[in-house]
Amino acid sequence: MSAPTLPETGAKSHRQILEALSGLLLVLFLAMISSTVVSVSLPQIIGSLDGTQSQYTWVVTAALLTTTASTPIWGKLADLFSKKLLLEIAIGIFLVASLACGFAQNTAMLISFRAVQGLGMGALQILVQVIIAAMISPKERGKYNGYLGAVMAVATVGGPLLGGLITDTSWLGWRWCFFLPIPFTAIALIVLHRTLDIVSVRRPGTSVDYPGALLIAAGVSILLVWVTFVHNSFDWISWQTFAMVGASVVLLAVAVWVESVVREPVVPLHVIRRRTPALAILASLAVGMAMFGGAVFLGQYFQIGRGYSPTEAGLLTIPMMFGVLVSSTVSGRMVSRSGRVKPYILVGSIVLTLGFAALSMIDHETSLVLVGAGMLVVGAGVGMCMQNLVLAVQNTVPLRELGAASGAITFFRSLGGTIGVSVLGAVLANQVTENISTGLTKAGIPVPASQSSGGASLNMDALPEPIRTIVRAAYGDATGHIFLISACIAVVGILAVLFLPQVRLRDSVDLAEPAAGADAPAAAESH
Repeated sequence: MSAPTLPETGAKSHRQILEALSGLLLVLFLAMISSTVVSVSLPQIIGSLDGTQSQYTWVVTAALLTTTASTPIWGKLADLFSKKLLLEIAIGIFLVASLACGFAQNTAMLISFRAVQGLGMGALQILVQVIIAAMISPKERGKYNGYLGAVMAVATVGGPLLGGLITDTSWLGWRWCFFLPIPFTAIALIVLHRTLDIVSVRRPGTSVDYPGALLIAAGVSILLVWVTFVHNSFDWISWQTFAMVGASVVLLAVAVWVESVVREPVVPLHVIRRRTPALAILASLAVGMAMFGGAVFLGQYFQIGRGYSPTEAGLLTIPMMFGVLVSSTVSGRMVSRSGRVKPYILVGSIVLTLGFAALSMIDHETSLVLVGAGMLVVGAGVGMCMQNLVLAVQNTVPLRELGAASGAITFFRSLGGTIGVSVLGAVLANQVTENISTGLTKAGIPVPASQSSGGASLNMDALPEPIRTIVRAAYGDATGHIFLISACIAVVGILAVLFLPQVRLRDSVDLAEPAAGADAPAAAESH
C-alpha cells in the first residue's frame, strides 16, 4: 500500500488523516514515554551514580535547555525542508542519545547525553505539532484530541509505572529506562515511512537564522548556569553575578536585534508582536515555568520525602496524568464544537493556579489523598491550557509561517520550563540544605562540610537511619515551597489570558490571502 500524499494545503479525508496520524502519534508516544519512564527513576539513578541535588536538577535542565534552544530552529526548518525527513532525523538523534544515556557511567556523562537527547526531543515536540496543523484546520483539530489524549494516557500513566517496575527489578535496573525506546523507534520509523508523505516546497531565497539561534541559546544558557550556582558557589551580589547576568542580557539584546533585521528570523518578531501570539506566549511561559518546574520534583518528593519505591511513586502520580487526559480530551472537543478557545484556556489557568496553591501546603506527613487531589487539579489545568494556547497562536498565522510560529510558542514554553526547573531546583536545594542542617543540629549530629555547601547525596541507602529520617523530612517539607512559587508564577498566566481577544477558530488550514495593505492575521483575532 502506497503512502497517501498530503499536500501542504487542501482538504484531507478522514482516512488520510488517520493513516498519517498513526505514525505521528507513535512518534509522540515515543517522546513522551521516554521522558516519563525516566522521571520517576531519577532519584534512584542519581543515587546510584552518587550525584547531588544540583546534578539531579541538571539532568532535567540539560535536556530542557537543548530542547528549548533547538525548537525554533526545527520549526523554521519545517517551513523550508521535508517535514518527514526532519522527523526521521530527529528520531535517529533521539535513539542514539537514549542509548548513550543508558551506558552513562557518571552524572557528568548522563547530563551531557541528556543534552543531546534534548535535541531530538525538541524536534519531535515541534514537528508533530506542525505536521498535524498542516493537515487539519484549527476548528477541526479538536476532534482528533481524543487520539492525542489516548497516547498521552498510555505514555504519561504507563511510563512512570513502567519506569518504577524497571528500576525495582534487580535483573533489569534503571539503565533499561533509556534502552526502552529502541523498539518503539524502529516501529515508528517503519510506520512513518509507510503512512506519511507531505509535499514540502522550499521557497527560493529562504534560509535559517543560525546566528540568532546561537545567540538565544548562549544567552539563555548563561542565565541558567547563573541560576543554578548563585547563592551556593557565589553571592547574589558578586562579580560572578554581574558578569554572567550582564553577558546574558547583552547576548539576548543582540539576538533581538538580529531577529529584527534578518530576512528569515528563527523567532519571528512580527508574529509575536501581535496581540494574540504575544499574550499566548506570555501565558505559555508562565504555565511552562509552573508546570515543568513544579511537577518534575514530584517523583523526588514521593521517593525521598515520603520513602516510597519508584513503582509506588509512579502509581502516586496517576491523578495528575488522569487530570491531563480527561481535561485535554473534553476541552478539545468542546473547542472544536464551539470554535472558541479563550474560555477554556482561562478556566484552565485558574484551575492550574488553584492546584499549585493546594500543593504548596504539603509536607512529609500530608495525607496522600490531599496530595492526589492537588495533583488532579494541576493536571486538569495543564490539559486545558497547553495545546489550546498553541492552537490560539496557530490560528493567527498563514501556513507558510506555521512552523516558525509553532516553534516560537513552543520555544517560550520550553524556556519557561527550563527556567522553572533551574530556579525551583535551586530553591529546593537551598531549602533542603537549610532544613537538613537544622535537623542535624537539633539531633546533635555534626553537619558535614559537603552538606553545608549544598552537596548532599541522594543515595538514601548509604545513610544511617537517624540521618535518613532527617533528610526525608527535609525534602518533604521543602517541596511545598516550590509549589507556592509555582502558584505565584501561574497567576501571571491568568493575567495574560484575561487580555486575550475572543478568538474564533478558522475552518481552513491556511489563512485567506490579505488584501493589499491589510493585516490578515488581525482578522483572525477579531470577534
